[in-house]
Amino acid sequence: MSVYKLSNVGGLKTKTAYTSFLAGNSQYVPPTYEAIATTTLATAAASITFSSIPADYTHLQVRIWGYNNSGSDRTLYLQLNSDAGSNYRNHYFVGTGSAASAGADSAATTGILPYNGASSATGFNGDVNKPSIVVMDILDYKNTNKYKTIRTIGGWEGNGSGNIYLSSGLWMNTAAITSLYFQLPYSTLFNTGTVFSLYGIRSA
Repeated sequence: MSVYKLSNVGGLKTKTAYTSFLAGNSQYVPPTYEAIATTTLATAAASITFSSIPADYTHLQVRIWGYNNSGSDRTLYLQLNSDAGSNYRNHYFVGTGSAASAGADSAATTGILPYNGASSATGFNGDVNKPSIVVMDILDYKNTNKYKTIRTIGGWEGNGSGNIYLSSGLWMNTAAITSLYFQLPYSTLFNTGTVFSLYGIRSA
């Protein structure tokens, strides 16, 4: 099958036959993901930190698999560049399979919360048989002319229980992001076997 490209020379009377729809157009190069660092816990830990993040990429992505040691759900916290000031904003939506809720945090001091369930404070599960999965995109992390935006999807499934959540976060600071610090509340630890992986995203 031939693909014809028309030219406006001579009133669209000129045509050229090609064998591909992409002929004559710039090649599409999808974004590439490059592994920067991975932490797999051999023992339970109070926090996970990625520091000295290189400024070689356009965006960052964090992929998390694991559970906490409390046996209960816990909120997953993130601080950027060790900033514990009131510089974070967050919106979230969560569904449990039987109910849904949404909300927002303003002037938060404890960092971006992938899901802040208020009184229930859920989102990073504590059951070894029901691990949580989180994928977090940190956009334009090295751009010093704008606040930083984070989008997150995550959840866990327990064969009749569980939740899934979406959230968007804003760090109201124009500094380039060089470190990520993750922790859980109530002295809860990330349990053995939990995996945090950091990727850099190169745009075409």
